[in-house]
Amino acid sequence: MNILQLENLKKNYGGAYVLKGINLTINEPQIIGYIGPNGAGKSTTIKILTGIIEEFEGEANVLGMDVRKEPLEIKRRIGYIPENAPLYEVLTPLEYLSFTGRLYGLEEETIKKRSWEMLRLFELGDKANARMNSFSKGMRQKVLLISGLMHNPEIIFLDEPLSGLDANAVILVKEILAKLKMAGKTLFYSSHLMDVVEKISDRIIIINKGEMIADGTFESLKSNADKGSLENIFTALTGDDEQHQTTAGAFIDVLKS
Repeated sequence: MNILQLENLKKNYGGAYVLKGINLTINEPQIIGYIGPNGAGKSTTIKILTGIIEEFEGEANVLGMDVRKEPLEIKRRIGYIPENAPLYEVLTPLEYLSFTGRLYGLEEETIKKRSWEMLRLFELGDKANARMNSFSKGMRQKVLLISGLMHNPEIIFLDEPLSGLDANAVILVKEILAKLKMAGKTLFYSSHLMDVVEKISDRIIIINKGEMIADGTFESLKSNADKGSLENIFTALTGDDEQHQTTAGAFIDVLKS
């Protein structure tokens, strides 16, 4: 059974294609780094796979199921951690996690146990009963991370999951992702933090203007592009390297004027 499969995936908004025919197959548990410039189609891909966007062209299957035909069953078995999401801020973390746990069909005792333990791990134990309308972006992101993982999903989609987190929380999340992979989970990870993607990914996919332009391990991409870091590979393949240098030079000229 394929863990994830996309065949000629396309999506257009008002006649303009954001995705122009993505083909992708994942057959074994691994961490997929899915990167590209702003507007490349990363979040659109994830929203299609998680059932948030329902209208698209081509085929999309998750855990052997068609996302058009079995969206609810897929949602029960996956985790989704976006960069920003509504948290019902009048609720406390415990109330919110109780709500999401029930949606996943978890038993009350399991919800309570996992919620408390995960909140403590993220240093939110003392905020478990506080209203979230006073929380910082990083604190809210920690609650989102917990809510996306507490039902022990088989595949986890992460769209800029480290946004707003402090340094200690970033280190903890990276360790959690590594442990999840060891436990046989598949992680589909989209981020602008190239150093993190480079370090944790088994396979890196680069998309640009709705098309896949690279797919391989970091070492294979590094060898083919003859570049030292993922950031350098990325700028070379997306054609932004020369533009970045020109813009940086113009910026310094403005400072000197």
